[in-house]
Amino acid sequence: MNKNTLIGGALLLGLLVWSMVMSPDRNKDEATAKAKAESSISKEANDSNGGLTLPSEDSLKAGSAIVLNGKTPELAPLNSKQLAEATLSTADSTLSDSTKVDSAQKTAILPRKIKVETDNFIVTLDNRGAKISSIIVKTLADSAGVFPEIIEDTLQGALGIKLDKADLSTQLFAVDANIPNIIKVENDIKIVFTFSDANNNKVIREYSFTKKGISVGHVTRVMGFQPNDYELSWNGGMRETERFPKGKSFGGASYYFSEVTFNNTYSVERQVIKEKTKFNASEGKLLWAGMRRKYIAAVVKFPEPTEASLRAEPLQYEKTDDKDPGTYKIVLSDYMRDTDSLAFDFMILPLEWKEVSSLGNGFEKIIVSGWTWCGADVWFVAICGFLLSLLKIFYGFIPNYGVAIILLTILVKLITTPLTVKQLRSTKEMSKIKPEIDAINIKYRAEPQKKQAAIMELYSKHNINPMASCTGGCLPMLIQMPIFFGLFMVFGRAIELRGMPFIGWISDLSRSDVIFHGFSIPYLMPDGLAILPIVMVFTTYFQTKQSMVAMTDPAQRKMMTIMMPAMMFFFSAVMPSGLVLYWIISNLWGIGQYAIINRNKAATTNAALSDDKSTKIQDAKIVKRSKKK
Repeated sequence: MNKNTLIGGALLLGLLVWSMVMSPDRNKDEATAKAKAESSISKEANDSNGGLTLPSEDSLKAGSAIVLNGKTPELAPLNSKQLAEATLSTADSTLSDSTKVDSAQKTAILPRKIKVETDNFIVTLDNRGAKISSIIVKTLADSAGVFPEIIEDTLQGALGIKLDKADLSTQLFAVDANIPNIIKVENDIKIVFTFSDANNNKVIREYSFTKKGISVGHVTRVMGFQPNDYELSWNGGMRETERFPKGKSFGGASYYFSEVTFNNTYSVERQVIKEKTKFNASEGKLLWAGMRRKYIAAVVKFPEPTEASLRAEPLQYEKTDDKDPGTYKIVLSDYMRDTDSLAFDFMILPLEWKEVSSLGNGFEKIIVSGWTWCGADVWFVAICGFLLSLLKIFYGFIPNYGVAIILLTILVKLITTPLTVKQLRSTKEMSKIKPEIDAINIKYRAEPQKKQAAIMELYSKHNINPMASCTGGCLPMLIQMPIFFGLFMVFGRAIELRGMPFIGWISDLSRSDVIFHGFSIPYLMPDGLAILPIVMVFTTYFQTKQSMVAMTDPAQRKMMTIMMPAMMFFFSAVMPSGLVLYWIISNLWGIGQYAIINRNKAATTNAALSDDKSTKIQDAKIVKRSKKK
């Protein structure tokens, strides 16, 4: 072996020894570089998911909650692959178990929206937060056939969720890539969203749809950890579906409906709030809670009454009309109570009386309710439902709600006619003996007891019950007032009359019958010139003039004759035209009824006055007592 061979072998041996000695440091550097690279990728992936991490098993054992990334150093580091590639699920019922994952199906989580259309609505699901970002109601098309969006802020949306104060509403959830972005529901389907962390802890949100259903079923499940509490938020508010007058009016409240509504098992409450408010904090259990606008409500309904509390606050947004009360953010919160799931139905309810009342749980009281202290939340609601049922029965015979209103008015007047006739006849008899009463008043003006006895003797002589006039006049009004208020509620709130025409210019019985929008009267006719309120003024004037004939004080009679029409014009100008039509028909009926009953009144009165001329009225002698000396 020559010298060069020995030198070469020594060099090779030296390189081998050096390699063996230095390899641990090189491996360590490579591991460090790799860890840094993965850490960078992990941070980017985590940022894309809103910076949220689910707790490790060790932290769960220590009682740690879900927290924002970087707030708990004991959490296990994120694995970029696990976070950027999430478990996929499927809408197919045979593949809906999101825990069974084929790793070959995993893809990167990207923002995505899925539009689901049923017969009643179009709901858009957003995988950022696995929440609802849009609800379009197909049963509330406008005159142009356009369906309205009912979520005010579609970026915030509805049904965001927090677990132990960790906000998941901004996190990207995984959803099966095979699910199309637009789905028209023919058969029952489920769409599942999954959020996973490095320790395979999961939050799974599942939405279910049916073809004809009025609700979206929902279940949120957790796997691998146990949260202490949840918050379910609807931050996007609720948008009005109707167009209202922009002019100044006293009747803004008759146009706008924006309420937080809930059933606390004691009663159904509807609240308009001006500041952050908490409900159900100390008593009662929530069965359902949500919001309503004029013709639509949307509520979260639990399978059974829950201890959940309800918080609401006004949602600040640019309003087009200062009469509009705006909308609200609402939050439902409760303990998880040793359960790994939260289930509820998100119900989208066009306020059609028959449909909502058939659901039970007091949903019809979203349309109209009453004071609980006098039981009006039962009997008044029943009256409103009965009146609407009668209207629909009449509508079934003649498919015109204007005609149905006229028939309902005639039915009410027929019921009250016996009492009204009794009152009118009593008034007629009273007018006959008015000259004799005037004579008694003059004769015994200084002796009240004798005057009262003489008047009562006169009543007895002519077989007149003075109470009949008062009672007969009050009872018809007492009967009609609940009906009037019931119709006011029904015409202004029930969706059945929305857009229903009568004749000619009356194209919508739920709104004022405006014929010309170019002319308006601030506070009285804010939307334009209407005809029915003017007709109502004239009919009210003539009926009031008739009923005030027996009034002895001319000044008071004149005041009432002017005040009643003016007051009815003030109210009727912003009333639904269907209600104004009801009042006009009532007035015409009353005018005709009075004319028939009193058709011979003038001749009788003149005869009585003629006979009275032969009667000499002798004043009673007024005796003045002298003062004692």
